[in-house]
Amino acid sequence: MFKPVIILANGRFPSAGLPLGYLDNADKIICCDGSVASLVDYGLEPWAIAGDLDSVPAEMKKKYADRLFQSDDQETNDLTKAVKLCLVKGITDVVILGATGLREDHTLGNISLLADYAESLSVKMVTDYGIFIPLKSGALVSSWPGQQISVFAIDKGTKISSTGLKYPLDKLELKNWWRGTLNECTDYNFTLTFKEGRVLVFLNF
Repeated sequence: MFKPVIILANGRFPSAGLPLGYLDNADKIICCDGSVASLVDYGLEPWAIAGDLDSVPAEMKKKYADRLFQSDDQETNDLTKAVKLCLVKGITDVVILGATGLREDHTLGNISLLADYAESLSVKMVTDYGIFIPLKSGALVSSWPGQQISVFAIDKGTKISSTGLKYPLDKLELKNWWRGTLNECTDYNFTLTFKEGRVLVFLNF
């Protein structure tokens, strides 16, 4: 069975069952810079380490010298550097872990970047509390009755309609990120449709 490649960002290390399950069963784990220290402490080893490498401990730089992928590009963060490594390696299915927590500014930045990554690969971000998924218009999203969900529009002017939600969206423009939060699925799936723009959905566990 094909397994997605895991990118472990340098936020809060996963502690819940689902993200740890992805980590424990991964064939390949790409660490964003200093997250390699947390991974090794957990008892696993990286397949690759990507970033500007400024927070990788010296002993780990030496130990994993054969799998370091350094980029000093200041126009991208370490998570994007790891995604670019995936594209170079022909990897198109990715699960991102450890991208939230510790610093709220990094959390917001990492979440917003999901929409950009989705243009090139299949990607989702799994946290200790839920899953962020970038959506294409009309995609059927698996859920369950009563599951809490939130919808975020990255681009201004995006008008979203929905099926299967407790609070229906009818060509609604989400002018602020709070506007589409705290909705609820009424069935085992739901859909969001929109003509243009980038949309993310958060599925709460």
